[in-house]
Amino acid sequence: MSQLAVVMLALFGQMERIYSLERAAHARAVAMSKGRRIGRPSVVDPTKLAYADHLRNAGHTIPDIVSKTGITKSSLYRILPPRRADPAPGADE
Repeated sequence: MSQLAVVMLALFGQMERIYSLERAAHARAVAMSKGRRIGRPSVVDPTKLAYADHLRNAGHTIPDIVSKTGITKSSLYRILPPRRADPAPGADE
């Protein structure tokens, strides 16, 4: 009989966990439909990010961009898209 009680308590706990996840997902969906941002606000200034993207496209290295913008290296790797792989010289022969 005690095993049945433990199983029932575990079942109720699992049900509450599922309902909690569903309520949170619904709240996120409602907030997004109203135009609100979800999650933590970005700490990277959009003008600095645009400048970092410009520097990256101009061929500067990540350490150069870090020193010029003040954005951390890990943030740059996370935010900036990876560089396109240039074809190797002589590959189109």
